[in-house]
Amino acid sequence: MSLIPNSNPKPKPKQTMFCLKWPWNEENPNSSPSPCKFEGPWPLKSLQNLGLIAFNFASSVSTRMKKTNLAQSEAEQRAFASALASGKEATLVEFYSPKCRLCNSLLNFVSEVETRNSHWLNIVMADAENPNWLPELLNYDVSYVPCFVLLDNNGKALAKTGVPSSRLHVIAGLSHLLKMKRPLNQNENDG
Repeated sequence: MSLIPNSNPKPKPKQTMFCLKWPWNEENPNSSPSPCKFEGPWPLKSLQNLGLIAFNFASSVSTRMKKTNLAQSEAEQRAFASALASGKEATLVEFYSPKCRLCNSLLNFVSEVETRNSHWLNIVMADAENPNWLPELLNYDVSYVPCFVLLDNNGKALAKTGVPSSRLHVIAGLSHLLKMKRPLNQNENDG
């Protein structure tokens, strides 16, 4: 224990009324011995906090959307595999885009077609914007949406609808696809 005071004490920084430290000097904290930190005026801080909250919200929504897209993609892939394994005469794959208004307008119609023909036909939806469907998009040469591809019970493509010009055009193309593979006894009943 020494009674001699420390001959080299660290001087306390002098408190000043004004802070002369610039915000761009924050990267190099040793450049100035001044203890003040730049925090900005409170309106700027409020905007900064709002921006941070908005950014965090947007990134959390983006993460949720990725998880949702992944789950949807897996469900679509399972439905496709199940449809091919079901042993029904045909499978109709609808390549769509969630952003496509024409695709969205066909949802009820496609659901009705599936209900009426469920004894011989499976209908599977495939999001053309999802990269997991890229092998099928390339295999069936799909370059537009909506595009319906008719597959036989072995998964071989028989035909597909043409480039859509209107809702009526797509429905007519779908009708022709169904007539190609519809069982004979049902064709006689339809007239």
